[in-house]
Amino acid sequence: MRLLAAAAVGVLAVTSLDLPVAAQRAAPRSPIAVPRRDTTVPFKVGETLTFDVSWASYMVAGTAVSTVRERRSSSRDSAAYYIVAEGKPLPLISRLYSLYYKMDTLLDTATLLPQQMTLYSEEGRRTRLGTTRFDRSSQRALFELSGERPIKTNVTVPAQVQDGLSVIYALRAMTLSPGKTLSYSILDEGALYTLSLNTVGSENVRVPLGDFKAWKLCVRIVDTQGRPVGENLGLWISNDARRLPVKMQADLPVGSFALALREVQ
Repeated sequence: MRLLAAAAVGVLAVTSLDLPVAAQRAAPRSPIAVPRRDTTVPFKVGETLTFDVSWASYMVAGTAVSTVRERRSSSRDSAAYYIVAEGKPLPLISRLYSLYYKMDTLLDTATLLPQQMTLYSEEGRRTRLGTTRFDRSSQRALFELSGERPIKTNVTVPAQVQDGLSVIYALRAMTLSPGKTLSYSILDEGALYTLSLNTVGSENVRVPLGDFKAWKLCVRIVDTQGRPVGENLGLWISNDARRLPVKMQADLPVGSFALALREVQ
């Protein structure tokens, strides 16, 4: 699920802070930060997207649910959407091997950049919790991983780096057009990747929720050595006001995955 989320990439609209101007002849004082304006987005608090997940020869192997849980204040002058995505296999598969993934991100309402991201996973008896905190002022990110082998690393990141979940919601705020090519950086567990996407065009897509007219985005992911991650990566965004991620797909070393939208609340 995490790698499928990272297969999408967005370009962000960044807004500026409006700083107050001191009155003429007034005594010097520190500027007072004022709230920034939220960027217009096609989603809202409470939106829940449910996907059927197929893997290898399984037509439906599990489900993935992504929810915009709330809009919360994160500092004096900023707010963030708290977005949570969870994935788990169907009961039949979980009897063979227990799997559970939960990713959440705090997406800044003004810049649509993540402030913090966590990923919790259960794979059999193994559990892991990774947390990434972004410091935009210094262009640094602190990644901490708990578990059998704890990791703590501080890395330099590009100014507009995203995570695998936040980038999908940032992309939904974009205006797409045929032939549009974009590239972006994503931080995943302390490692940087470069994602490129090309808007091939609009096509009809059938998913469990119904038929959609959607933008087809072909995506390529490479690591810092230029080595590709996965093949046949694709994302389809509905060509309407909601800009729903109706389908995602990827061929990975562990098999072929696809997510298809089943329900929207």
